[in-house]
Amino acid sequence: MPSIAIIGSGFGGLAAAIELKKHGHDDIVILEKGADVGGTWRENTYPGAACDVPSPFYSYSFEPNPFWPHRFSRQPAILDYIRMVADKYDVRRHIRFDTEVSAATFDEVTKKWHVEVSAGDPVDVDVLVTAVGQLSRPAWPNIKGREDFEGVEFHSAQWDHDVDLAGKRVAVIGTGASAIQFIPELQKQVAQLDVFQRTAPYLLPRPDRTFSPRHHVLFDKVPPALLAERATWYGVVEGLSVAWVYSKTASRLVKAISRRHMKQQAKAVPGLFEKVWPDYPVGCKRILFTSEYLPALAQPNVDLITTGIEKISAHGAVTTDGVEHPVDVIVWGTGFKATEFLAPMSITGLGGTDLHEQWSDGARAYYGISVPNFPNLAMLYGPNTNTGGGSIIYFLEVQARYVRELVDELARTGKPLDVKAEVEDAFDARIQGELSNSVWSQCTSWYRTPSGRIPTNWPLLGAQYKHEARFDASNYEVV
Repeated sequence: MPSIAIIGSGFGGLAAAIELKKHGHDDIVILEKGADVGGTWRENTYPGAACDVPSPFYSYSFEPNPFWPHRFSRQPAILDYIRMVADKYDVRRHIRFDTEVSAATFDEVTKKWHVEVSAGDPVDVDVLVTAVGQLSRPAWPNIKGREDFEGVEFHSAQWDHDVDLAGKRVAVIGTGASAIQFIPELQKQVAQLDVFQRTAPYLLPRPDRTFSPRHHVLFDKVPPALLAERATWYGVVEGLSVAWVYSKTASRLVKAISRRHMKQQAKAVPGLFEKVWPDYPVGCKRILFTSEYLPALAQPNVDLITTGIEKISAHGAVTTDGVEHPVDVIVWGTGFKATEFLAPMSITGLGGTDLHEQWSDGARAYYGISVPNFPNLAMLYGPNTNTGGGSIIYFLEVQARYVRELVDELARTGKPLDVKAEVEDAFDARIQGELSNSVWSQCTSWYRTPSGRIPTNWPLLGAQYKHEARFDASNYEVV
């Protein structure tokens, strides 16, 4: 049977390992740079960290959880779920923790991937599966003077829990998905909170609720009830995708709901709504679900600053109008390097082809999984598989199935498979054509590269991805 290495033990890595194990592929090693499973849910521990997709849908279809504490579960509950799944499906025995991959090279003589790691012996395997995610490497903005700051600074994805923020003057730079969750938590404890906003996000109400013991009993004893909750939220989030992709009427409705929600929540402070209402098409950037963010901005110890930052000084942030905003702590809520797929690993394929050089114009792959010149390499959450409205776990399960089907074929023939360049070219042309006419092409966001290419998002519905992304050996050539 083929030997398989999986990089990462978050939702994607576990999905791949479990799918492979279910179908008899047990020669698996999982290379995990951290000390535990969990991926982004292990790393992101900022106050208020939670998922903005309802938990009954943001979970594996094969492992429903009747005992979610909230509809929109917090980071500790999600991490507990991931750990439980790893234990239940006997995945931990395959994992090498504290083992970071630095490079992988396809050996054309042995027809194996040679994987170099930070600890222990290198790994030689038939199949290499990457499951490192799009949101695993923090992005730091190019603002001069960061090294001059004499206070404390950290990124939200690397939260420093040793820093006591009580009574401090704190700056938050960025108002994205993480920031809108931790800003309400910070507001409660700091003396002064300066929030620096470059681009305002569209906000929708978050219909959260606590699941009571009664709910847990119902979901546990009557599985169709939990399935109905999952199906309902699948419909809601797929409806957002319909709005972005197919229906201007639906898009206008989402915008109207957002405007009403934001106006209602900002009314306590004159002029606040005008500051937070976006000036770009709805859906072009990620829409955020929150019912706490704007009320936090309305508190007397919070200032929302929309003037651009010129530089960081020894004592704070200096805006382009020359005003210095003195702070003790800077929290960078500036997101992730989402478009730099598989960096900083070095991946070398046929003829010494460097993956990052091949991707110099932007990452691309057949259904986000296979890349020409890189036989038996498969990606989960690869290029153009992010969802503008749904649950990434839905996509990961589809990709895990695809990888397993590829491994099945390899087990049958014993011959390495490389996706045909013309197949990947036709697929990429189609997807980029869809994206060029999409709402995501109408503003600058983390979905896009500086050149304007969109290597992140799937431009159609999740259901279409599931229907289309099936392994077909005729799309590959034997190496």
